[in-house]
Amino acid sequence: MEQGQQLTHILQQFDDCADFKHIAYPELNVDLLYFDHMIDAGKLSREVLSPLLSVTENEMASALARLTFTIKSENKEIVVAILSGSAALFHGGQAYIIDMYDPKGRAISQSETETTITGPHEAFSEPANSTLSLIRRRIRSSHLKCIRLQVGEVSKTDVYVLYVADIVNMDYVQELIRRIREIEIDAVHDTNMLVQLVDDKPASIFPQFYTTERPDAIASKLAGGRVVGVMDGSPFAFSAPTSLFEFFISSDDYYQRWSLGTATRILRFIAFIITILFTGIYVSVTTFHYEMIPQKLLLTLSESRSRVPFPPVYEALLMETVIELLREAGARLPTKIGQTIGIVGGIVIGQAAVQAGFTSNILIIVVASSAIASFVMPSFIMSASIRLIRFGLIVLAGIWGNLGITVGIAFLVIHLSHLTSLGSSYLTPVAPHKPGDWMDIFIRAPFKLLGKRPSQAKSPNPVRMKPKE
Repeated sequence: MEQGQQLTHILQQFDDCADFKHIAYPELNVDLLYFDHMIDAGKLSREVLSPLLSVTENEMASALARLTFTIKSENKEIVVAILSGSAALFHGGQAYIIDMYDPKGRAISQSETETTITGPHEAFSEPANSTLSLIRRRIRSSHLKCIRLQVGEVSKTDVYVLYVADIVNMDYVQELIRRIREIEIDAVHDTNMLVQLVDDKPASIFPQFYTTERPDAIASKLAGGRVVGVMDGSPFAFSAPTSLFEFFISSDDYYQRWSLGTATRILRFIAFIITILFTGIYVSVTTFHYEMIPQKLLLTLSESRSRVPFPPVYEALLMETVIELLREAGARLPTKIGQTIGIVGGIVIGQAAVQAGFTSNILIIVVASSAIASFVMPSFIMSASIRLIRFGLIVLAGIWGNLGITVGIAFLVIHLSHLTSLGSSYLTPVAPHKPGDWMDIFIRAPFKLLGKRPSQAKSPNPVRMKPKE
């Protein structure tokens, strides 16, 4: 295709784009196309615009020789390059693509969803270049590989698959790449949306990919033999395969003494049991199993419930719904107002509900304890899934009592047993049974005992540390 026809075709592609720039130099037979908000204006002026003002058409060959460019002949490739932040220079029947990409984004800041007391405080930001640089800074190895893919027929969003060669199991890498390439959708806007499109079981309420905005957590996953995905435009990265128990692990566990990390991790598992069972057990006991309550506590409970006109199951569902409304309102409102709503709303509504006879004061304690326990989870996505389970167990407890809770837990275990992450069991290292991994799952053992990578990674190089004699 001649330059004139090719240029006309490219310009037609960007009709009605007010942010598109077309600068023509008829005396040099040069046309320059770019989006000014996607490029480094200073670099463009210094390396392209200024030289073009001081050369003649006969000197264009030497001027182009001083630029770093890529020649593209396909119209589609040229359009994608311009949309990706490059400038396209047309001259002499050729299209020269000059990389000028300068993404405008927020500066690197602290993580808002995964705060830590000790250790690094950096968090990913939206531009993929920034995310990749933070990862490269922590893993300075030529074995860290990066494969670029695109998703979205309209958005053309860049997705990068990262792994450490000789450590990762390549079956996981190939499977993840295959799933991403098979996605057919108009646009993908965030990593948490992308992982739902490549889940093993999309209908499950449990996340099957570990997502985080912490560079140190992602570096740890890569070194452990996991595959990592980074999406341009999202401050979150994801890793796979993952298991249920990884969502109970925080980076803080490794930055503190092993005894403190172990105690904190055990506390999270206790909080998990409290948040899914505490309210359900209250409903079960006050509806069917009064014999389980100590006699002194039974008198207090009977007095507390004497003014409540609802069955315990309705009472519990009402208060759990109010707590969720307060939680959602606090999350959506500006920070200072949200904190006020959460504290004042909880105190005022709880006290008023007890005085009005809508609920008992013991249920307020139970619901508040369950809500606090749910905040102990390091992963917000897993915390939301657990809160949903709580409602199901409350309903079952109101229908069948302790039997209903047992049925609910049995169904939960069966469902978790069927889940996989990139084909790997979601309950690893419990099922399949891998006792060696328990040292870094249920407890945080001293580093000298953590010399092997997780068995779930199926790494060809399982040893990651040789302890000193």
